[in-house]
Amino acid sequence: MPLLRLNLTARVLALGLAVPILLCDFISPSTASAQQNPAPSQEQTPPPAPEPAPPQPVHLKDYSNPSPAFPHVLRPYKAQELAQPNLANSARIDSLMHDGKIYLSIDDAVALALENNLDLDIARYNLNIADADLLRARTGANILGVNTGIVQNTPGGGVGGLGGTVGSGTGGTTVAAGGAGTGTNGLVSSTLGLGSPITSFDPQLTGTLQVDKNNTESTSVFSPVPIVAQNTYTADLAYTQGFHWGTALSVAFNNTHLTTNNPTSLLTPQLGSNFQFRLTQNLLQGFGLLPNTRFIRIAKNNREISDVAFRLQIITTVDQIENMYWDLVFAYENVRVQQEALTYQQKALDDARRQAQVGTIPPIQVVSAQSTVATGQQNLIVAQNNLQLQQLLTKNALSRSIEDPTLAEADVIPTSTMQIPEQEPIVPIQDLINDALRHRAELVESRIDLNSRDINNRAVRNAMLPTLDVFAYYGGSGVGGDVNPSVPACSPTSGNFCLNPAKAPPPFKTTTSVGYGGTVNQLVNSTAPDRGIGLSLNVPILNRLAQSNQVRAELEYRQAQVRQHQLENQVRIEVRNAQFDVKQNRASVQAAQSAVDLARQTFDADQQKLKVGLTTQTAILQDASTLTTSESNLVSAKAAYEKSRIELDRATGLLLDHAGIDINDASRGQVTHLPNVPYVAPSPNVPPSQPNSTPQPSPQPAPPGGQM
Repeated sequence: MPLLRLNLTARVLALGLAVPILLCDFISPSTASAQQNPAPSQEQTPPPAPEPAPPQPVHLKDYSNPSPAFPHVLRPYKAQELAQPNLANSARIDSLMHDGKIYLSIDDAVALALENNLDLDIARYNLNIADADLLRARTGANILGVNTGIVQNTPGGGVGGLGGTVGSGTGGTTVAAGGAGTGTNGLVSSTLGLGSPITSFDPQLTGTLQVDKNNTESTSVFSPVPIVAQNTYTADLAYTQGFHWGTALSVAFNNTHLTTNNPTSLLTPQLGSNFQFRLTQNLLQGFGLLPNTRFIRIAKNNREISDVAFRLQIITTVDQIENMYWDLVFAYENVRVQQEALTYQQKALDDARRQAQVGTIPPIQVVSAQSTVATGQQNLIVAQNNLQLQQLLTKNALSRSIEDPTLAEADVIPTSTMQIPEQEPIVPIQDLINDALRHRAELVESRIDLNSRDINNRAVRNAMLPTLDVFAYYGGSGVGGDVNPSVPACSPTSGNFCLNPAKAPPPFKTTTSVGYGGTVNQLVNSTAPDRGIGLSLNVPILNRLAQSNQVRAELEYRQAQVRQHQLENQVRIEVRNAQFDVKQNRASVQAAQSAVDLARQTFDADQQKLKVGLTTQTAILQDASTLTTSESNLVSAKAAYEKSRIELDRATGLLLDHAGIDINDASRGQVTHLPNVPYVAPSPNVPPSQPNSTPQPSPQPAPPGGQM
């Protein structure tokens, strides 16, 4: 017993010392500093360009861990200050700009997208949201879910495949496995997460301090006073906590101090204390780890899905950027082709005018040449406008903001051109399909979602059982205070209204005053113990709610299985279709190249004929128009071929691997390893006086591309 008293006294002293510490911590100013803006990323640029600061993490704090309570015990109760979104462009853009022009290789374009593209920036937040949801699940609370769809708000960007639908989630995301779905006639909820109730795993400490002054007018003939005055002081403390096995712990400690003017009361003031330690264990519904940790397991799966979804977002964004880059290359080359055509058409018009003046050709040919020049000017204007649009779309996709006038007015000069392999590698189609089935992010998400639904199904089956709880408790009570001086001591002639020590509460058999320490001591010395054990049974008749939940959960699981099989079939079709496109577009490049060779040879031959008078200027103009169209078609065919190779890499899930993209760089938003896109060569049309953005690597071996 002395040991128990010592422990109780030590706890009271510790609580008394903790109060001023808590107050001091609350009054002291916050020492948390605002998160610094991320430093510019490391880049590879020509020597004159400045080197950015070393990379720092961006949006990478692990929010699944709570704020530590030590040494600042009030930190868990203070809001965390999160940094404002970083809307400044990375330093890489400035290093690529020379004389008001941005000289951009496709590797730099991908690197800029990983650093600045807002679609990726929005998707990064989902990683932290999933962490916060996991922290919520660890308390035993239900999860809120995570948007794990594709953000696709970059103008000019498009994506193929399974993740191409812009949905209703935050920031334009589609709500996938981690979130909720919206039905035609309203909200459609899933059974994901249903099951037995979960007691909070976070300890809960509750307390009550109350002062009550109650005056009551007496209407009883036995009351010796007309107004009974009673002052009650209450101090209660309770502790509750749940555990992963379905165990619940509760401890209650209550204290009262009561004074009254009623002379019939034996004690005034009267001290009362009691405590109870109760342990409850679920035996049927809610028993075991799985029903009670289902939210934690599902939240961990959602966090894993968020990682996979972010990888899919990178693939989608890189797919868009590479396609936009080749659109820019086509627009740039098309302007060059139209300029060359207009130059020759203008020269032909000048020659026709001179010949018409000397009478060697009729005037109608001059009119024909003027019409050709006008058409050429129109084609050039259309090509230039398309180039300006592609430059604007490219700058928007590769920057967080284009408000800077210098950036807004800068021309984008592509420094990479398409390189067609001499021979297409032969890879069996089944090998490509197997790569896709292993690497496609959509299938990985589906498999993780099936695991979450399996966990949910087992939890829902457990919730069909009746509720049977075994509980045990131990407690005690104590009484103290001072004997009311209005109560006389019993004597042989006294009546019933007197104090008889033999019939008084045990603490008052030998004394008329018991302090608070003596009152609390009674709680642990078995003066008035309270202990017991029991069972609590709750059997729902018919149990229709649980039956419906179990059937629906099973149906949703089977539906998800069919959906996964459907996704696999779609992936197989996408891979085959992508392989067909590669073969078809390669044949188009070969045909367009042959057409250019024929048109050029025809044009050169007719020019020789014109010198000896065997053809007309009109035929030469037609030859020049045919050559212009053939060259434009060749550029378009090459762009289509490059896009088909990008689509094949996306369809097989190997786009990031073949482009040499580091996932860690993408998650930080700061590129330290420059991507290396295959089948790319330095453009010969960039003026030699202008520096390229980065040294171009030698062509890599071709990734799998299908049979030819």
